[in-house]
Amino acid sequence: MQRITLPERPDWQARAEALGFTWHHDSGQPYWDETAAYALTLAEVEDGIEGPTAELHQMGLDLVDEAVKSERLMEQLDIPERLRDYVADSWKRGEPSLYGRFDFAYDGQGPAKLYEYNADTPTSIYESAVFQWLWLEDRIADGSIPSDADQFNSLHEKLIARFRAIFPDGGFVHFSSDPDFVEDRQTVRFLEDLAKQAGLDPKFVAIGDVGLNADGRFVDEQNWLIQAMFKLYPWEQMLRDDYAEPLPAAEITVLEPAWKSILSNKAILPLLWERHAGHPNLLEAYFEDDPKASALSSAHVRKPLFSREGANISIVEPGGTEQGQDGGYDGRAIVQAVHAPPVFDGRHAIVGSWVVGEEPAGMSVREDVGRITRNTSSFVPHFIID
Repeated sequence: MQRITLPERPDWQARAEALGFTWHHDSGQPYWDETAAYALTLAEVEDGIEGPTAELHQMGLDLVDEAVKSERLMEQLDIPERLRDYVADSWKRGEPSLYGRFDFAYDGQGPAKLYEYNADTPTSIYESAVFQWLWLEDRIADGSIPSDADQFNSLHEKLIARFRAIFPDGGFVHFSSDPDFVEDRQTVRFLEDLAKQAGLDPKFVAIGDVGLNADGRFVDEQNWLIQAMFKLYPWEQMLRDDYAEPLPAAEITVLEPAWKSILSNKAILPLLWERHAGHPNLLEAYFEDDPKASALSSAHVRKPLFSREGANISIVEPGGTEQGQDGGYDGRAIVQAVHAPPVFDGRHAIVGSWVVGEEPAGMSVREDVGRITRNTSSFVPHFIID
């Protein structure tokens, strides 16, 4: 695995705008960065990323199966007591999952180490699935990278196939997010388009416009019944909303399903370690209030159970503490062994490894000058070459 520098395509920004990829810069700083790219071998991808992704995903599913039968585990996961049966029933009914993303430290040398599993509302799916694939085709065409280069990226076709598998008879599906947050809205537009290609009839409803009718069923702003909905809105918030109480009787299929509230929770990190201590792809981790956490007292990463984009994460070491931005996340936390992301050309790199349904489906790379990946961290494309 190596980082190479490349000249930018002269028209990439215009192409991004034309395709709806309008969040390619953040506050004037590039989010999409094609002045560099990561080159990996096929073995590095298959053995170092794809294989561990499949194994960790299965370990996660085994943990869900155990957790939904245990009040103790549901309490450790901080699932609200009044909706624990709803979360458990979503698993027992076999409610389908669309996608998720593991975040790894990986340098092509040692084993990938799991930082967390973004199993509920992972963003960057559009740039992973589409824009970096277009980059690959353009770079091959202009000779910047070898003509036989490939990419670990079957996201587009697998997502369409997954929509078809979830809704084999087609039908009407609502899609929802914050309508004013550009990245979220455009991401949902992309998924709406994939759903349409899969033969579905998508309709957007702003998350704040979802209502409840007299029969206890969810409806959109036009009073249309919501029977199936993809929502880019985290379960840890949904389960605590005013409208959470009607969920068990609302006869609604939700993507991601409620059982993903278990996997998207950083409490899975100590729970996985407890069950698979010493696994090469896991980092030692404990609940903050566990006496065993003293093993990491001199150096550790503190992570709230619910936080996103590196917010409220802190790296505590004898020489000082590195803090993530304050996103208002507080409450219970876990501690995880310090394992710094690899550094390439002065940039810390995190590999995102995507799952669609039950299958590994692609990867992405985010970079930052600091060790904590945040919402301003750059997205850098990759390719495979042997």
